[in-house]
Amino acid sequence: MRRRSHPADLTDLHILVVEDNELNLEIAVFSLEAAGLNVSTAINGLEAVQLFEKSKPYEYDIILMDIMMPVMNGLDAAKAIRGLSRPDATTVPIIALSANAFAEDIVRSSEAGMDAHITKPIDENELKECMLRLLASR
Repeated sequence: MRRRSHPADLTDLHILVVEDNELNLEIAVFSLEAAGLNVSTAINGLEAVQLFEKSKPYEYDIILMDIMMPVMNGLDAAKAIRGLSRPDATTVPIIALSANAFAEDIVRSSEAGMDAHITKPIDENELKECMLRLLASR
């Protein structure tokens, strides 16, 4: 699968959006697809882990992971993905999406293996810059 070293834009990237709130998920999918991304979705952390496990290595370029979800929260899902025995499990950028912006929330996201923490409501420009920065550092 393709691996971009320094993308100039996000067009044609494959992104996994993990969000249990139907409206938030719909808004995210709409804005990401409008920006030219290919979007897959999961409604909880367990579903995200299962989708990642079934995907081909490097199929997903980025994962956007809500923190507070039923079944399996985003922190546990990130830990599970990072613990998988496949080459992209430790390198796929995972961005935490949370309404909480306290320092301890950001630390917990990082400790779970997430690469960045963005607060809701999501600023599209901030998200795009974060994704480009993370992809360029890979």
